[in-house]
Order: sequence, then C-alpha cells, then structure tokens
Amino acid sequence: MQVLTPLFQIFVFPGFLFLIAFGLFASWVDRKLVAKMQNRVGPPLIQPFADLIKLLAKEDIIPESANRAMFAVAPLVAFAGVVASAIYVPMWSAQAANSFQGDLIVVIYLLTLPAFALFLGGWYSTNPFATIGATRVLSQLFGYEVPFFLACLGPALAGGSWSISEITAAQADGGWFIAAAPLSFIVAMIALIGKLERVPFDIPQAKTEIVSGPEVEYTGKRLALWRLSFLAETIVASALIAALFLGGPHFWGIPFGDMPAWLAGLVGLIVLAVKILLIVFFLSLTQAALARIRIDQMVEWCLLWLGIPALVNLGIIIFTMS
Repeated sequence: MQVLTPLFQIFVFPGFLFLIAFGLFASWVDRKLVAKMQNRVGPPLIQPFADLIKLLAKEDIIPESANRAMFAVAPLVAFAGVVASAIYVPMWSAQAANSFQGDLIVVIYLLTLPAFALFLGGWYSTNPFATIGATRVLSQLFGYEVPFFLACLGPALAGGSWSISEITAAQADGGWFIAAAPLSFIVAMIALIGKLERVPFDIPQAKTEIVSGPEVEYTGKRLALWRLSFLAETIVASALIAALFLGGPHFWGIPFGDMPAWLAGLVGLIVLAVKILLIVFFLSLTQAALARIRIDQMVEWCLLWLGIPALVNLGIIIFTMS
C-alpha cells in the first residue's frame, strides 16, 4: 500500500490523468471564452480531446540533421517536470500529496523545466525557425522568471514558511494573502502569461513570424506531449497562484472541519477548480484583448514594471512584520 500511494499520486491524482483531463477541459474553456470575446461560436467540448487523439494517431518524424536523443527526450522532460510539481501543490485540502520546508522553491524550479526543455528541443532540431524560437525562449525566461519568483516570496514571507501547504493552511480562516501582497499577486498573474507563452508574450511561438518556433519540427505523439505539457503547466501554475494568494481549496464560510474527510476533499477540489478557471478567464481576456510585443520590449518591461513592484511589496511585508 505504501508503494501504491505514491504511484497513484503520480499517475492518477493529482498527477498524470488528472492534469490531462482537467487541462483539456480548461483548454476548451479558454478557447470558448476567447471565441465569445471575438464574437465567434468556438469549439465544441470534445474538440481538445479530438485534437489530442488526432496528434497521437499521426506519424512521429525526427529530422535527419537533428540530435535524435535531445529531440526525443525534451518533451518528456517538460511533461515529467510539470507532473512532479503537481504533487507539492495543495489540490483538495491545505495539505498537498507531499510537502516539506522549501517545496515552494522546488515547484518553481520544476515549472521552469518546460522552458529549458523547449529550448533544447528547438535548438537541437537544427531548424532555423526553431533555433530563433529557442533563443527567444531563454531570453523571455530571464524576463518573467525573476519577477515570478519575487512575487511568490510575498506569501512565503507573510505566512512565515517555505512550504506551500503551510502557506495555504495559514489562509484557512479567510485571510487570503492577496490582501497582504496585492502587488505580488498582480505580478504573478502577468508573469504567468509569459511562463505559459501566451499573448502578448507568445514571442517564442510567434506563428506569423517563425511558424511555431521551437515546435516547428515536432509531429505526432511528441507534439501532443508538448501540448499536454503546457496544458498541465497551466493547471499547476494556476493552482500554485491560487494556493499562495487565494487560499487554495479554502473559501469563506465553508465549514470544512465539520464535513467528512471525503466530502471536504471533494468540495475543496471544486473550490480550487473554480479559482483555476477564473485565472484561465484572465488568460483568455488578455489573449483576446492584446497583441504580441517584441522580445526586447518584453524583457525590459518585465524586469522594470514587474520586478520593481514585486520588490516594493516584499519591502512593505518585511516592514509591517518588523
């Protein structure tokens, strides 16, 4: 039984199967919202699942000039990093499937693996468009990752812990850390757009410029794995922001302590899912309303207009705690 529990957490919930299912559903919600904002009908509910099945049925092709090992392993590393990070993020209660002091740093690190893997996959495919996209991935990474890390420090300081579970538990009484660190929350939400490479920070993909960038040579199952990696990262990163700033699975007025454990877990999961979908709504809104910016504008804007507010909020938290 001790062996089965970690396997269940990795492959079923909150890992592999849960991230795929909820990621595909969130993808449909995202596409439907963007369509409505642009006065279109949008896809049916089964469309993301049909797209995945279509990619899985297609032939896998590796370019002759590519480094076969790096090209093949890169999407696996990206997806594995996201699945591993999900184990440390509270999904149904304040306690994650696994937690320890410092797991916040580990999760932030694991969520950077898709970007590094995308760089390696694009670079070693030897396609000129993929190479340009790969360099943009790294350039953009340095732009958003520092502000995102600084933003996550706000709740850690306010909660007095480096454990995501303990930070979430500190908000169980309704005192969400979005009130203590509002600037950090705004910075984290904007940095999330860059982390997921969405408009206006979709510069590495830029289909109208470099034909999907690092993914241009990927087909079939490996391309499906890239798609799943970013869908799963959307869920995990949104759940992380919800856990740090919005109380995670907790909500005002819901007496979790008076419920049976299974019911409290189910209600907590539903509450977290609603919060994740609200973050997806924000991502959809920015995609429908904004246009892509240049890579130099993105890096300068993130470091200046995201980094400084995050530092200011950290200073305010430290001052009020002293």
